[in-house]
Amino acid sequence: MKTVATLAVATILLTSGCASLVGDVRAFEPYAPVAPMYAGAMPGETAHAAAQVPTAIAAPPHSGGSIYASRAGGGARPLALFEDNKARNVGDLLTIVLVERTSSSTKAQTAVTKDSGFSMGAPVIAGVPVTYNGQSILQAEVEAGRDFSGAGDSSQSNRLDGEITVTVVRDLGNGNLLVSGQKQMRLNQGDELVQVQGIVRVADITPDNRITSDRVGNAQIAYGGRGTLARSNAMGWLGRFFNSAAFPY
Repeated sequence: MKTVATLAVATILLTSGCASLVGDVRAFEPYAPVAPMYAGAMPGETAHAAAQVPTAIAAPPHSGGSIYASRAGGGARPLALFEDNKARNVGDLLTIVLVERTSSSTKAQTAVTKDSGFSMGAPVIAGVPVTYNGQSILQAEVEAGRDFSGAGDSSQSNRLDGEITVTVVRDLGNGNLLVSGQKQMRLNQGDELVQVQGIVRVADITPDNRITSDRVGNAQIAYGGRGTLARSNAMGWLGRFFNSAAFPY
């Protein structure tokens, strides 16, 4: 009996998706920044693998006194006289303008009706009806009916506006950049988190170093809260069980 109770509790917790902090937003695993000289693993590498990447950048060669030989500040990148300020190198900042709009509507209605009947009169053999104790035993009549009706209606609309500045973490070498960034705001009753990562084209970046979120490929956008306010808007674990597929009624 104790084993059955333990299994029942475990089933409730698993099916209801119980977490230690119910209602908190679940952020994505951010892309690990890599050094510009690194061109190894593809996006999604583990933090341990990224930690093996050397972060030191070799000092630029002596310019011989020329003011155009290297970028100001001693960086290793060459100074480009005919380039704008668009993000195109690892470590550059890019502002993503969130313009997310989603809307969906679904409506379904089903009705099924079926009626059937069967009747057989009392037979007469040699002019005499077949009876037993005065009751006809070969007369039969069957009627059946079935009726089903179902309807469903669902609509959803979402909107996300704002801006977030992300960092270029990888130059994919084909005019695309892998970007990742997040913004955390500490409020009175909790925290707000906005996280964006994906792939952008350098050609889509505007002259003021901005790009709209609808032009981010493989976009992963997370927005939500952590703390008292976020948890107060979440259904409890027992309520989620009664609304899950595991509930038998």
